[in-house]
Amino acid sequence: MRILVTGADGFAGRHLCALLRAAGDEVVEAHGPRAEGVNSDALNFDIADEAAVRAAVERARPEGVIHLAGFASVARSHGNPARVFAVNALGTVNLLTAVRESASEARVLLISSGEVYGPMPEGMRATEAEPLFPLNPYATSKMAAEMAGLQFHRNYGLSVVVARPFNHVGAGQDPTFAVPSFAAQLRAIRKGTAGAVLRTGNLEAIRDFSHVQDVAAAYRLLLTSGVAGQAYNVCSGTGRTIRSVLEEMLVLSGLSVRIELDPARLRPTDNPSQVGVPDKLRALGWEPKHTVTAALREVLSLGTK
Repeated sequence: MRILVTGADGFAGRHLCALLRAAGDEVVEAHGPRAEGVNSDALNFDIADEAAVRAAVERARPEGVIHLAGFASVARSHGNPARVFAVNALGTVNLLTAVRESASEARVLLISSGEVYGPMPEGMRATEAEPLFPLNPYATSKMAAEMAGLQFHRNYGLSVVVARPFNHVGAGQDPTFAVPSFAAQLRAIRKGTAGAVLRTGNLEAIRDFSHVQDVAAAYRLLLTSGVAGQAYNVCSGTGRTIRSVLEEMLVLSGLSVRIELDPARLRPTDNPSQVGVPDKLRALGWEPKHTVTAALREVLSLGTK
């Protein structure tokens, strides 16, 4: 299948493109307008630029589209909600419109987020039937993108599937996220370029972690086998605190550090618990093949054993 991947230069995008090529797919990478040195054959455009998106889709002639491009930071979304909506919501509309005009037979997978469910009581796990209650600009923009995708499916017959990934980790994630931030600080401590103090945000939040390679495999499966007009959780189904992840990273690194709360790393609002139910995805044949421990080793640059 000839697949256009937007956000191909991002964390999950790089893993996904490698997986697609290994599976024999023809991949057309779409990068942001400022991406450099990743793939000289890639299309470079701003997803919020309607004309640029239209031209890119016309050039790509995709049979499938996986839409990863977007503003990805929950924490930073509070500082610029207008840009978040321009990229995540309007950008999705731009892409869907372009696909409708020049690649109407293409399958489209929109990457949303488990954040759309909003706050959950501890012990609760969200199914796809759970009402959406986004708590931040990022999550609200993702919900809007989902609604646009479903509207294009119902009104115009586009084959649109929605993925709702929960937290995923592995090599190459931006250090503004918690796990790679911890890893970067631990590497600096090991090198002696920083003192033995690790600064964190809220460590008591409960999250559902998966290895990024398993998430990428789920995306390919959903593109080919997901039911149009439906959403699928991409998650492990198991919750753990951010503190437990950090403690595992400390064991893997062999370092002893003092943990210090950094108020600048706290969000204005934070979901205390966010865990999903992956049964609907598993019914398509998806099974995780990689452990979170392996992902943490990769983030720490300790190899994959």
